[in-house]
Amino acid sequence: MTAPAEDLVVRRTYPDPVEDIWSAITESERLGRWIGTWTGDPTTGTVSFTMTGEVDAGGEEDDPVDVTIEVCEPPHRLVVDFPAGDASWHLDVTVSPHGGGSELVLVQRLDGSVPREDLAAGWTWYLARLAAAQSGEPMPPWDPA
Repeated sequence: MTAPAEDLVVRRTYPDPVEDIWSAITESERLGRWIGTWTGDPTTGTVSFTMTGEVDAGGEEDDPVDVTIEVCEPPHRLVVDFPAGDASWHLDVTVSPHGGGSELVLVQRLDGSVPREDLAAGWTWYLARLAAAQSGEPMPPWDPA
């Protein structure tokens, strides 16, 4: 997938197989270990998502928001629209084999509501949290620098 220059692209490799990373980004209980949980029936195209990871950065648990699932192609691609204030974050996540593990590529369409640097720092932190959740290591501290 080639992303336009106005998109943020964050890549991360994991030693885990594709199916395991897919489960960590799509199963509510596993997702809750590093970013947040969802409820509802994904076959309807919408789930209610509660961001919980911000608590570890000194924030608060967010109110649930309805996330629209645009594409779900297990175990390789998930595209969602995630409400964020007055805007909507369009996220396109792919998971593919890489070496003996997998590579996750997250593409977020930039809309100008949040500076690129802030989004990059946030997604880098969250994907490091995913790595920690996978390995059983302590969660990394928030470091916006």
